[in-house]
Amino acid sequence: MVVTVIGIGADGWEGLPHASRHEIASCEVLMGSARQLDLVPGAFERVPWPSPLVPALPGLLERYEGRRVGVLASGDPMFHGIGTTLVRLLGASRVRVVPHPSSVSLACARLGWALDDVDVVSLVGKPAALLVPHLHPGRRVLVLGGNPREVAALAPDARLTVLEQLGGPGERVHHSLDDADPLHVLAVECGADGASLTPGRPDDLYEHDGQLTKREVRAVTLSLLAPRPGELLWDVGAGAGSIAVEWCRTHPSCRAIAVEQHPERAARITRNATTLGVPGISVVVGASPGVLDLEVLDLEAPDAVFIGGGLTAEGVVERCWDALKPGGRLVANAVTLESEAVLTRWHARLGGDLTRIEVSRATAIGGFTGWRPQMPVTIWAVIKENV
Repeated sequence: MVVTVIGIGADGWEGLPHASRHEIASCEVLMGSARQLDLVPGAFERVPWPSPLVPALPGLLERYEGRRVGVLASGDPMFHGIGTTLVRLLGASRVRVVPHPSSVSLACARLGWALDDVDVVSLVGKPAALLVPHLHPGRRVLVLGGNPREVAALAPDARLTVLEQLGGPGERVHHSLDDADPLHVLAVECGADGASLTPGRPDDLYEHDGQLTKREVRAVTLSLLAPRPGELLWDVGAGAGSIAVEWCRTHPSCRAIAVEQHPERAARITRNATTLGVPGISVVVGASPGVLDLEVLDLEAPDAVFIGGGLTAEGVVERCWDALKPGGRLVANAVTLESEAVLTRWHARLGGDLTRIEVSRATAIGGFTGWRPQMPVTIWAVIKENV
């Protein structure tokens, strides 16, 4: 069974080229949203999408096995569309895609923006906080499925444009945030505000109770963890979650699981992640190493592990090392003699690098300025391939 996915715009049948019309006309069964199905003529069996869609897809496709099945998709099916979902489910060889201009292409055409110089963020079924890492001075962002008022609250100095019903007879481009059609794209021209994606964000951006990897040490730690797109981090003994947050901010596809035994700190991690634009961080509440069980908690094996707390608990390093993927990086920080001794033993056993960092910050001393030292931090970094 090969499923044909046909892109269609807000202008419906009239806006389709001959090839797309031919594909639709040859279908026995046509699936899509009720709105999309109403856009096309034909005597085929029409199947509106159930809700929720993704869990129902395997059974739905199995029901129509052996028949010529077509699927309608908004714009380009392979751009945040049903086409990518079907390819994941069936494989590329069983999905044929007939694309149409995407809403992003149409929006850039209307605005005069270069498509290759625009960030695109989909907020369809997702929290608006995901937009935060994309808000940089002078940048242009197109938001799919976002609530205009929520976006405006995140970017108060930005210029927002609503582009609705693009390509259809009801197309409208305006700046009224309270009068947006549900089928719209939101264009964001960022102002002067915005935060760097470089690790080592200011400490006062985090809500914490003192259990925070300070910015200078955090920057070094992230450089040793070396995040790459799509990778997963375990942040063990996460405290305020700053390592997990800054790991995820390096690339939208980076993921993290923060492990923290204190419920109040775990709640802070969630708030910090949301405030700083990476609300997808998963927080596991429990004591290590017991909570770090791949089978019991169905945890995914990590590409990198950071141990910021709980080093002296028996079995923590072993469990993290065993779970780590081949080629993965493990980094652990110690501030006490006892935790430093643990790192020294593991360094002797597995190798890697030991580094000691001492940072002093200038502070007021009466009417003068002097250096106030912070606690020195010992960092052990090792790659699993080294063993």
